[in-house]
This record gives sequence, C-alpha cells and structure tokens, in this order.
Amino acid sequence: MPDSRPPLGLRAGDWVIVRSKEEILSTLDENACLERLPFQPEMLAFCGRRMQVAKVAHKTCDNIKKTGGRRMHAAVHLEGGRCDGAQHGGCQADCVFFWKEAWLRRADSAESAAPAWPAAAAAGVISEELVQIRARARGSETSDDPTWVCQTTALYDATELLPWWDLRQYVRDVTSGNHSAWHMTKILIAATYRKFVAFGPGYSVKIKAYNAFQSLVGGKPFPEVKAQVKPGDKTPTEILNLQVGELVEVRSGDEIDATITPDGKNRGMRYDMEMRKYSGHRYRVQMRVDKLIDEKTGKMVPMKNPCIQLENVYCRAECTDRRLGCPRASNTYWREIWLRRVESP
Repeated sequence: MPDSRPPLGLRAGDWVIVRSKEEILSTLDENACLERLPFQPEMLAFCGRRMQVAKVAHKTCDNIKKTGGRRMHAAVHLEGGRCDGAQHGGCQADCVFFWKEAWLRRADSAESAAPAWPAAAAAGVISEELVQIRARARGSETSDDPTWVCQTTALYDATELLPWWDLRQYVRDVTSGNHSAWHMTKILIAATYRKFVAFGPGYSVKIKAYNAFQSLVGGKPFPEVKAQVKPGDKTPTEILNLQVGELVEVRSGDEIDATITPDGKNRGMRYDMEMRKYSGHRYRVQMRVDKLIDEKTGKMVPMKNPCIQLENVYCRAECTDRRLGCPRASNTYWREIWLRRVESP
C-alpha cells in the first residue's frame, strides 16, 4: 500500500510521537506492510510514545543479497526503538526498527492527539491480531519451525538499489543531520585512499605511509584483516562464560586475526573491518546471544557457540565499501575468544 500523505521531512534530533495503534493499522496492507515494510507486532508497545529521531533511514545496507547500499523512502530510526524479539520466537538480534513517517507525527505539531484519519475507525482495517499472525510467513503460521517475517528479512523488497557512486546520498547524510560534514568528508577521503592502496603496486608501502600519518595525528591504523587460520582448518575457541554487566576488553587486531579464516569467520561468526576500531577498548557485556533469525531464510538459528553483544558497540559504516554512512547501527556479535575479561575497578 503506497503512502499518499506528504512526508514529515524529519531530521536527526527531531522529536516525534508514535501514532495510535488504530492510525498505524489503517496504513497497512493485508500483509501488515506499508510500502513492503512490515509493521512488527513488537512495535505496538511504542504507540503513543514521545521519541527522538536517532537517524534518518534514507538508506541502509543489504545483508540478504549483498547488493550494497539500498534506498528507503520516508523512514527514520528512533532512539531506543529496537526489537526485543518477543513476537518472533525470542530472537536476540536486537535490531533497530525502521519507522515510516506515516506512523509518526511531530511532537510540536498542532495536530490533535485524537486519531487524525477517520478511515482508522472504518470497518475492514487490518487488526492487531493479523499483525501478530503476519510475523510468520504464510503457510507456516502453526508450524513448530516457522519461517519468520520481520523488517530485517523483508528489507531487500522494501528498498531499491542505491549505487555507491550516487553522491546525493552523502549530501543527504549531512543535510539529514545523520553525520557532520567533516565526519563524512573524513569517511570519503579514507575510502578513496583504500581504493588507491588496492590499485597498482606498493601495497605495503602505502599502508605504512597511512599508519605513519595516523600515528602522528592520533588516528586508527589502516583497517585491514589478516586472517591466519588456513582454509579448512578448525578455528580456535575459548569459553569465558561472560555474563551481562561484566567488563571486557576487545583483543588486538593481531590476536583476533589468529582466530579467523580468510572469509573472516570463527566457527560461523563473521569478523570484519567495521569491528576493528573497537580493539583495545573496554565495554560492558549487554547480552549473551543464543539464537537469531537468519535474515536470508527467515529461520531461527540456534548458536552452537553463544556470542556476546557489547553495550554501544555496533556497525558505524565507516570503512566498508558500498555502505558508507549507513545509519542502521546493526549490532556486532563477538566470540568470547575475541575478548578478555577485565576486573571491574
């Protein structure tokens, strides 16, 4: 169902009120979607709340078909608006929600708090119960192993291709308030240098020059992953039995490189360049993650080796080609062997 209402033109930092359940339900089609983006049953708990825009979700990344950047229209991420997985089998991905502007109103608007659209009270509007049913794919509503449907599994269909060379997206990153002009300039300069490093001879010399400059200005070294586990070899593991609230330090890049294969994985868990910046820093354990919904298949995947989620540690999209500046703030997941326990002060 296309949204015919004019967009709110929200920017990062704006305050909004999530519309009532009845208003939001009136925007949804028979699949509980607006413009192919599902409204999840977990989002109903936020109806009526006053919340702040964290980022404008004008673009996102594609982790399903790996096509790169994807464009989305009239959507934002809200501070504290993450999924607890309660209606999706207890999924622990803790994904950030996408909120269509049609589901929000400005907090400083003169619009009455009463439902703004008379159609919301009309017969035939999708029900709350149907929203809950649509959390499972059609045909697996009563299955013990359903195919789950959520914003993450539907993200490819709810967006369109956004080429990395479309410079308008980086302008929008700034004008939306998602990033400062200087921050985006630094990201783009660094991306250009990475292209230069990969092109032609002198790879090692170029990296040494980069690292020498960064050491002078107090910056981070060149973001490269040098996996040391040979293809086919079993990756090492370590059991720390970390618990929520414990203090840990992320191991150095060299230490982590010794635990991953050339495809960047340790026992199925991927480590990439975006995680490199956290090495040497300390964080609290936010959650032990035992199961996640596979965004490609929609199936719940129990983890043979539980991983760790850290407080305020997420993908900042600063050094991965084709998704620079992505505002999605996807969580990163850590093997315990990539961390070391620190005694709390």
